[in-house]
Amino acid sequence: MSERPGVLSEAQIQRYARHILLDEIGGTGQARLLRARVLAIGAGGLGSPAILYLAAAGIGTIGVVDDDRVSLSNLQRQVLHTTAHLGRLKTDSAAVGVAALNPEIRVIEHAQRLDAHNALDLIGGYDLVLDGSDNFATRFLAADACHLAGRTLVSAAILRFDGQLATFKSHLGPPHPCYRCLYREPPPPETVPSCAEAGVLGALAGTLGAWQATEAVKELLDIGDSLSGRLMLYDALSATVRKLAVPRDPDCPLCGPQATIRDLSCHGRA
Repeated sequence: MSERPGVLSEAQIQRYARHILLDEIGGTGQARLLRARVLAIGAGGLGSPAILYLAAAGIGTIGVVDDDRVSLSNLQRQVLHTTAHLGRLKTDSAAVGVAALNPEIRVIEHAQRLDAHNALDLIGGYDLVLDGSDNFATRFLAADACHLAGRTLVSAAILRFDGQLATFKSHLGPPHPCYRCLYREPPPPETVPSCAEAGVLGALAGTLGAWQATEAVKELLDIGDSLSGRLMLYDALSATVRKLAVPRDPDCPLCGPQATIRDLSCHGRA
């Protein structure tokens, strides 16, 4: 790391040369990425490629929240982990993988499950959040906490051959919607199969995780067109991408003018 903030070292200029050549990033943008702090919720199928690309991009500090351990069935899609890491905490495995790719990146390991008691403190310590969790309870918790903490959320989900991606920054006010403008309440758990039950194409996780990292860089540097207000749907079998408009809901319980969700008590916080 350069000793002077905002000044790239010779090694950094070489490492990030292809970024620096881009007018939208350049040396100034790369220096901003090196100062950025991004939290990844989950180091699984989506988190694995996202974390790797964030590290490769030079995101200076990456927090990883996950209380799980690496299992053999993970390795079909969770490319951050290796056979040698079976049984290790995913946060620990993630730190090892990032260090091998880009040793100047700081990884903060949060070997715990995101819950109503820690979500605001964890999320508030970062500039931007990527949610790669695999259940609606965590997705809603992350989305509510990001709005309340004033942080932008890049959310993705995958199942079988389908993936979806969206950016939420409702804390900035209209016209930006929140996650609850798209899905008002979590569906009953028994109505939504998990990847363990329905399966998932391994490479699909790479596609959506890489897209998450792309949108994170765009948001951190305020470049390009944001996905806020749009839901991107990817069908791997038909090789098609659709984008659906997601307007801000004036009756939303989280971001509407008569919002009733003002803390995380609905998620069990005392």
